[in-house]
Amino acid sequence: MISDEARINVLLFFEDIAKYYGCHTEITEGLYARIDNFSAHGTTWNLSEFTLIRSAYRNEGARLMMEGEKMYYEISAERLVDFKQPARHTYEFVELYGLNVYRITKVVFQSRY
Repeated sequence: MISDEARINVLLFFEDIAKYYGCHTEITEGLYARIDNFSAHGTTWNLSEFTLIRSAYRNEGARLMMEGEKMYYEISAERLVDFKQPARHTYEFVELYGLNVYRITKVVFQSRY
């Protein structure tokens, strides 16, 4: 479902994510329906903040994982439909979880660089 270019960019992101270890990390997650009619007002939002300790790819279940102390976040590689880097140290993942149900995950690293 995700384009080949976006898939390659996701792989490059996770190959290089170790540079963010030790950085303050902010994850904003939104659940919404109908991507063609996206509105921040009609979206359910969650915010998490932690220091990134490690990351991995979980083969069983095909999940991209980011971990901090007492914090664990996963993104489904199989459900990805879009990936962008809208700003420096900022990444957006969009997953499709139902006919019209999407989860957008925005990851922002407070980089030391």
